[in-house]
Amino acid sequence: MNKLLVITGLVALLALSAESFRMPRQAEEEQGTLTKITGTIRSYYDNAVNTASGYLDSIKGLKLEEKAKNIYTDTTTVVSTYAGILHDQMYHIIYQK
Repeated sequence: MNKLLVITGLVALLALSAESFRMPRQAEEEQGTLTKITGTIRSYYDNAVNTASGYLDSIKGLKLEEKAKNIYTDTTTVVSTYAGILHDQMYHIIYQK
């Protein structure tokens, strides 16, 4: 008999607590003109942001940053080499023995 009372109490407790988990209904309301305009503008803005993000992702996929870094390092290496040669030539022209 005790087990039956405990089970009945648990079922009643679960039934009462389950009622609190109901989702409230959202009443369908007429949208005003300002709400429609705001929604339209927001959708255009979201669309533009998504498009720009897609372009940025496709550019990152091309690894342009890595290519630019490689070109920079190659250029600085070549320029420093020729600058060193020019420096040596100028030194030997100015300080002849």
